[in-house]
Amino acid sequence: MPPDTILEVRGVGKRFGGLVALDGVSFQVERGSIFSVIGPNGAGKTTLFSCLVGSQRPTSGSIRFKGKEIAGLRNDQVVARGVVRTHQVVRPFRDMTVTENVSVGALFGTHQRRGADARARVAAVLERAGLAARAQVLARTLTIGELKRLEIARALATEPEVLCLDEVMGGLNPSEIQGAMQLIRDIRKSGITVLMIEHHVHAVLGVSDRVMVLNFGKTIAEGEPQRALRDPAVVAAYLGDDAEGVPG
Repeated sequence: MPPDTILEVRGVGKRFGGLVALDGVSFQVERGSIFSVIGPNGAGKTTLFSCLVGSQRPTSGSIRFKGKEIAGLRNDQVVARGVVRTHQVVRPFRDMTVTENVSVGALFGTHQRRGADARARVAAVLERAGLAARAQVLARTLTIGELKRLEIARALATEPEVLCLDEVMGGLNPSEIQGAMQLIRDIRKSGITVLMIEHHVHAVLGVSDRVMVLNFGKTIAEGEPQRALRDPAVVAAYLGDDAEGVPG
């Protein structure tokens, strides 16, 4: 593993009975980069994230974080090592406040903070995520844009080195998408490596260092965003007419 590689995936496969969800997926992610995974619905993107964070066990292959194997570890073990994800369908504790939701991440994250230490961490995360003014409201009262930021805040509270974002821009309006893009850039500037599943092609172009495209569980392109999204296989399988908006 090259010294600047924080995450290395080799030949990862995942089967559900006779269904092949992932078929020999391999890639490397450089420390401090933003790496996006795109593809049609059912391509295997969310299954890949589930394997990375220990929510599902790969059928085959290797996942190495900072040179150490994490494939097959439980989700809590992976989070404790510094890899965490958000969910496409937001999963807040709806009858808890925003602060209480984010506190869960601080309490059970890499440092398992307690007391004033945990409160300070939560306050800092809420400020970064733009939720400080909503700290004491119940999660069930938040807008979809605020709920997406709550997902990110709760993940950030675990103090990850790698943050996996699963369609955090889904359902957002254009202004909220711009805000989410800036938040992702700020997260990267803080030293956190970001993996991102996203359907908004222009957002992918706007923040990503590299892009991998999945289709039917296989990688069909990988590389710099403009080049990967201009690949004929990607245009045929995923982008179609949307490819006209991709810079040459």
